[in-house]
Amino acid sequence: MTVARVTSPFGFATTAAEVVAGVDLHGSRALVTGAASGIGIETARALASAGAEVFLAARNVTTANRVAADIRTTTGSPSIRVLQLDLMDRASVDRLAREFTGPLHILVNNAGVMAVPELQRSPEGHELQFATNHLGHFRLAVGLLPALRAASAARIVSVSSRAHLNSPVAFEDIDFDRRRYEPALAYAQSKTANVLFAVGAARKWASDGIFANALHPGAIADSHLARHYDPKVLEEIRSSGAYTYKTLEQRAATSVYVATFPLLESVAGRYFENCQEADVDDPTAAGTDAAGVAAHALDRESADRLWTVSTEFTR
Repeated sequence: MTVARVTSPFGFATTAAEVVAGVDLHGSRALVTGAASGIGIETARALASAGAEVFLAARNVTTANRVAADIRTTTGSPSIRVLQLDLMDRASVDRLAREFTGPLHILVNNAGVMAVPELQRSPEGHELQFATNHLGHFRLAVGLLPALRAASAARIVSVSSRAHLNSPVAFEDIDFDRRRYEPALAYAQSKTANVLFAVGAARKWASDGIFANALHPGAIADSHLARHYDPKVLEEIRSSGAYTYKTLEQRAATSVYVATFPLLESVAGRYFENCQEADVDDPTAAGTDAAGVAAHALDRESADRLWTVSTEFTR
């Protein structure tokens, strides 16, 4: 059976504020990881402006408290809370999940790390980008499952990247134990895992009223995420013409769209860019603003395999 592609009136230049205009989130609770910087801030701000109680989950609580104060000021919402979360620290992830009480209507898995120059590993021995971008969020989502179920119709937003086009999950050597470590490939693999997580969660949890989707937020010229790039390399990328850059408010738009748009109710296991469901990747579209989604990121067998591996890795 062919499932209709989801479209919207929004596009490349839409901002998060424009997505939530007219959306009422009063009575809803949202948790955003990586909410103390970049698009995490603007995602949280938009959700708060629509009336949601928003939890800012971040490693640096001091910075997150400053962000919370700013969001309270700009939105007029007093319902902004700060939670400490280090996705590389199992104890931190488990503590947040254990101490979170009540329903959770929106979980935005936004935090991430990119292009770590040298091979680094988590305390459990997994490659750093895969461990942070995927395994940490996987463990968090599983831990928050009771809260998500309690919301009746919860949404999980898995922030991926067009970089996923560059690599499937290399199940034979996820942690670069045998192959040569390449920062960009490690990042690409982790971003494919973000999409496969949404596909897997759709298969596992949709019957519980939990609907997960993935997305590419868009490129930005200046971002904390790019801190590991050599400045000269980053400048070459920026001046290459390969990308049309977005503002932070525009980059947050697709996350907020997936989290709130009414037409996405009960939609799961899909991938979005520019506030539209993406087509399967067309190689001739490389370098354009809508690159599409790789078939390897939507593969159900790969999603099931990743779920099994992730369960084992986070045990």
